Amino acid sequence: MREIESYTMNFGPQHPAAHGVLRLVLEMDGEVIYKADPHVGLLHRGTEKLAESKPYNQSIGYMDRLDYVSMMCNEHGYVMAIEKLLGLSVPIRAQYIRVLFDEATRILNHLMWLGAHGLDIGAMTMFLYCFREREDLMDAYEAVSGTRMHATYYRPGGVYRDLPLQMPQYKPSKWRNEKEVARLNEARRGSLLDFMWDFTERFPERIDEYETLLTDNRIWKQRTVNIGVVTPEEAMALGFTGPMLRGSGVEWDLRKKQPYEVYDQVKFDIPVGVNGDCYDRYLVRMEEMRQSNLIMRQCIEWLRDNPGPVMADDHKIVPPEREEMKDDMEALIHHFKLFTEGYTVPEGEAYAAVEAPKGEFGVYMISDGANKPFRVKVRAPGFAHIAAMDFMVRGHMLADVVAVIGTMDIVFGEIDR
Repeated sequence: MREIESYTMNFGPQHPAAHGVLRLVLEMDGEVIYKADPHVGLLHRGTEKLAESKPYNQSIGYMDRLDYVSMMCNEHGYVMAIEKLLGLSVPIRAQYIRVLFDEATRILNHLMWLGAHGLDIGAMTMFLYCFREREDLMDAYEAVSGTRMHATYYRPGGVYRDLPLQMPQYKPSKWRNEKEVARLNEARRGSLLDFMWDFTERFPERIDEYETLLTDNRIWKQRTVNIGVVTPEEAMALGFTGPMLRGSGVEWDLRKKQPYEVYDQVKFDIPVGVNGDCYDRYLVRMEEMRQSNLIMRQCIEWLRDNPGPVMADDHKIVPPEREEMKDDMEALIHHFKLFTEGYTVPEGEAYAAVEAPKGEFGVYMISDGANKPFRVKVRAPGFAHIAAMDFMVRGHMLADVVAVIGTMDIVFGEIDR
């Protein structure tokens, strides 16, 4: 009988389970992997260099496009780095709005991860369920920023504008009759806060539905239990952050350990895993969605009771109101200067990090006193995770590579930058 030969195989970059343009060169002995070499760079867009050639505010939109599933969390890290250099304080209402949308973004990210991970491993229904819930939060994104994905809503000094008091309504059409439209508009009769409150009331039951489908599912457990095991020491040595680190049993979360904005004012728990396998990382993210839902409810309650400014009152950094700009010559000059050449930032350097859905998203920025950054370096969580690909899949079967890519929650925009 002929012996099994070892051979080299390409996984991706066009593979539907590669979650982007990942090319894995797998050296295999039969169906067992003994080396995995990730090739990245197929999406490289030079984001950091582009940010160095533009005024500070013009690069906020680039941050959305790094991890295009955690849009506002990326903006948050970049904007916080600018605020550190400027010594700018953010109004308390704007801080609560930022925390509210950071957590909405975490749920958006984890829903996308759950749907795609489920689809990779054969759970087609999960993908459809998750997109059903994502739609509501995408509508919240659109209500505050005018766009569903790349919001550019956070600005140095606060947020672009306060939360709208009215939600857009569906109208009858040849695709939707009046009865269907009335059902869809049920939660849209009030403000954006009312709409998001309605979502937080419904969402825990939806998570229960997902868990009913997957958590004790025999096939799901066979594909994830004891796959890609990483011990706490290994996870720290590999530079893991976020659910990848917490799944290995390390209780590290920047929202608790290095609080920013108003995270020290809200109550939530940090879920941690025990075995450090794909199944534990799944359980950690499921519980994170419940905790994010809890944080959103606390933020909504506070925002309902506490009106106030959502932007710093410094017209050297923040443009004046449109009406003011039309009436006042000083305001017109501020507006013109801000939108033509931006603002200058004092010389110095700053690092700001947020607990993004995938892990620690940090921005290191150096200013030389000009109107654009001298250097911008992004610390993307996914980059450290994909570097551990060889370590995690060695000795596993080919099908397990798909489960490991899924558990990493990879988005290539931030890895290739």
